[in-house]
Amino acid sequence: MSFTHRLRVRYSECDQQGVVFNGHYLFFYDVAFTELWRERIGPYSEMVERGFDVVVAEARIRFVEGARFDDELDITMEIEHLGTTSLIIRPVFRVGERLVADGEIRHVFVDATTLTKKGMPDDVRAALSG
Repeated sequence: MSFTHRLRVRYSECDQQGVVFNGHYLFFYDVAFTELWRERIGPYSEMVERGFDVVVAEARIRFVEGARFDDELDITMEIEHLGTTSLIIRPVFRVGERLVADGEIRHVFVDATTLTKKGMPDDVRAALSG
């Protein structure tokens, strides 16, 4: 399953070299993840109200070439793996056809109150499988 979210790079997200500061890519990923969730599953808050939450367990970003102010940055999210309690997403960041960065983010489902591991809900699995 693949999902793409586009955002425009703002001036405040760029460093002294005029490129997006590397720390912002995880923020951009989080925005795209939220939009993926909203489109495929629904409002994230509804899942939390049901007692489930998702936390980042591992994140890796490989930087290739920096995006710049006012670029339209496409973040494509490929669902790589759906486990019992986790999922792995491979984000790819592009400006047009130019690869900017890619990576791998592993999320773990947890109980929204205790933050202990919890199995992925069946409806979430079905929504992310398609």
